[in-house]
Formats: sequence, structure tokens, C-alpha cells
Amino acid sequence: MRPIFQKTLAGLCLAGILQCAQAQDTHKAGAGKTGVTWLTDPEQKILFQEQADALSFRKQAGTPGGLSISIDAQKKAQTIDGFGWCLTGGSAMHIIHMSAASRKALLKELFSTGDHHIGGSYLRVTIGASDLNEKVFSYDDLPAGQTDTALKHFDLGPDRKDVIPVLKEILAINPTIKILGSPWSPPAWMKTNHDTRGGSLLPEYYAVYARYLVRYIQEMRRQGIRINAITVQNEPLHPGNNPSLLMPAKEQGEFVKHHLGPAFRRAKLDTKIIIYDHNADRPDYPISILDDAEAAQYIDGSAFHLYGGKIEALSQVHNAHPDKNLYFTEQWVGGPGDMKKDIREHVQNLIIGATRNWSRTVIEWNLAADPAYNPHTDRGGCDRCLGAVTIDGDKVTRNPAYYIIAHAAKLVRPGSVRVASDASGAGAEGLLNTAFRTPGGKTVLIVLNNADAPREFRVVCNGQSALAHLNGGAVATYEW
Repeated sequence: MRPIFQKTLAGLCLAGILQCAQAQDTHKAGAGKTGVTWLTDPEQKILFQEQADALSFRKQAGTPGGLSISIDAQKKAQTIDGFGWCLTGGSAMHIIHMSAASRKALLKELFSTGDHHIGGSYLRVTIGASDLNEKVFSYDDLPAGQTDTALKHFDLGPDRKDVIPVLKEILAINPTIKILGSPWSPPAWMKTNHDTRGGSLLPEYYAVYARYLVRYIQEMRRQGIRINAITVQNEPLHPGNNPSLLMPAKEQGEFVKHHLGPAFRRAKLDTKIIIYDHNADRPDYPISILDDAEAAQYIDGSAFHLYGGKIEALSQVHNAHPDKNLYFTEQWVGGPGDMKKDIREHVQNLIIGATRNWSRTVIEWNLAADPAYNPHTDRGGCDRCLGAVTIDGDKVTRNPAYYIIAHAAKLVRPGSVRVASDASGAGAEGLLNTAFRTPGGKTVLIVLNNADAPREFRVVCNGQSALAHLNGGAVATYEW
């Protein structure tokens, strides 16, 4: 495969950034310093390319006029766990069918932290099938009328063919990557309608299903795969998918409080329990569960999608329960994709919007599909879900979600902390931004010019400033 990241010649779009860390020592007498800039400008056919410009930094003379972004690294918010994609069964199926050399090259490109790689740092996997599998399955499927309360027939089954081998290859490349598991449905025999689609979890099987989820984590660990966290149910208010489950807030709270939380504690699991995992239009769902202290003791935080509502709803949950974490766990790109529109919207709402509203992760849906958006289940599977990459044999096409995640994952490494960054001046509402301090002592600033016209602006911090320029719809990640 061809190299993805290319340095561009000086003068394409950007000039200037600010050295913020240790500024008083490294900027004496207005001395310049080189930083790093990665640019996406779809109008110019530039997709996440490192800029060759030497970035010059100067002492700020007085108060800056005009448009500016001010960074205050002393004002800290949440710690970042990572950025990545969902490794669906379908994604893993396409990846495992590649030749060994092509598969290794793609996985290194996506998950290695090397110079020419993205360094994806967080994965979401499905507990059993999602709608982007060839067929629906759980880990304890039985003929109609049978039950298995002792879970004697539990087996990771189809995941052994693709998901588990691909995860092992990814972990060999990036052993510190975090993995979140999400179930789409319990086994059908545990449900009110005895079907993979819709229905609710029967109360008499709450304890059994809690042990089922514990067993999943234990069996994956035996495979050498640590599940860092699980969500209780993917999209619990959307029973129309296949597979799916309806689980209103009261039921989820009861399940966590009386069954899942105690089961995790008895098994001495350190895997985090995350609730909700659905749209931003219902912040009341996680808040109502977290208001119950007995349930909340087992809960790490809440997860969100953005197919409804506004991203600012995450801050409502944070304000109600600031001791609990927030995660953004899914957003699709619909095929065939629109590079300019999709990158702009997702960087605005997720990379910038979700992190500015306290999310520790941003996960795009999904990692890979083929040119026909396969596979997907019948009776409700997504038939237009565009992967971050399209895989056709050994041919790889990189799509919007690839570049969206790259703009954060490459430089905002796990353990980074979001810091204050605010735009001011005429047109500030269109200069969207988020900033971080990395474990290595660097400052990273991600900026989207959400206007159609070019914008020139200054970055200001610790009495230092630099001039920068972004075309309309362009996004840049700066590190210094």
C-alpha cells in the first residue's frame, strides 16, 4: 500500500503556531521554534498531511487584536482515554481475509504510533453480533424452547474466526489500546419476545445475563484480550435494529444495581460499567440512573451517540454528576460519503464538540466495510454504513472517518488532559477549537474553520503568539 502521510511544501495554507509549554525559557528575545502541523483541506485535496513549514513563534506585544484563540494550560478538564473506531464482526471479517502482508500494513497504519501511522488508541467491539455481522448470534444460542441458566453452552463462537485474531494482531502492534465491549442483544431465550430483534430482558434472567457478561470478559481475558469497559446495552431505546433490545432507564438501573454491579464485584473484575450508550437527546436517562446512589456505586460513567439531540447534552450529565465519566462511542458516516461535509461535521460535533463537553473518547462507526457496505444483518441491519476504510481484497480506500479520527489520535495520546481554549474577535463563533496537554509535555490544538471564507488568526498563550491561516472548511492539528 502507498504511504498515507506526506509532507507538503511551504505556503499551502498554514503559518505559525505558539510554543506554550515552558514559554519563558524557550522564547527568550522572541526566538522562533518549530512545531508540527497536520492539515486537512478537502477543497485543496489535502487529507491529513504534515506541513513542511517551519513554524515561527514570537513574544506577544500587548493585547492581540482581531481573531485569536487563547489557551490557558492551567485550566484543566478531563483526561483523554483515546480515539478510534468500532471493530465490528464485519470489519474483522474483511481484515482477516486480506493477505498477511496487506493486513499487517493496514493495522500498523491504523494503530501504530510510528511517524507514518495514526495511532488509534481506543476500540469498541460488539459482545455477540451487531447489525454489521453476516448473521445474528449470541454466545449461548439454543433451539427454541430451551434455556441454559448455568451457561454450560457459552462459547465465543464466530468471534474466534475473525474478531479475536484481529484484536490479537492489533494488540501486538499497540499493547496499550483500550477496548470497550457493547452488547446488541442477550440470547433470544432470555427475552420477552424470544427474538434477536427488540423485546426486553426477562426479569428472571437478569442474574443469568449478568453472569453472561462476566463470562464474556473472563473468556476474552483467557484469549489475552483485556476488556477495559463495557456498556450495558447498545442503543437501549432503539429496539428496531437486528439484533437489539429495549431497556428503559428504570430497567437498566435495576439490572446494574441488583445484578451486574454485584456480579462484577463478586468476580473481582476491574472492567468499567458504562450506562446508556445512546443519543444525546435523552440526558435524563443516565442522570436518572446516576441519581440512585446504590446503582451509581458500580457505574464509571455514561456513553453517547449523536443521531439525535445536541452534543452539549453531555455537559448536562457532567454537571449533574461531575464525579462520573463521559464517553462518545458511536457515530456513522453514511455511504458513499462526502469528504468535505463529513469531516467538517464530525470534527465540529465529535472531535471538538464531544471533548469540549467532557468526553474521554471519540469512536467512529465502523472500522471497515466492502464497496457494497457489507456485511449487515437482515430485518434492520445498516445497509449504508461506510467504513473508515473500504476493503476490496487487498485494496484499501480511506474514507472520512479515517481522517476524522487521525486528527485527534495522532497527537492527542491517552493520558492527555483537555485544557481551556477560547476564540475571540470578529468571526470567533466559526473558529472551533479544542486543546490538550499531552503526557509528554506537549500542547496540541485542533482548529476547524467552520466558515466558508479563509480565516487568519493568532494563537495566544503565556505571552506568546503566532499567526495562522485556515481555508474555509479546513481543519488543522498543531503540536508544540
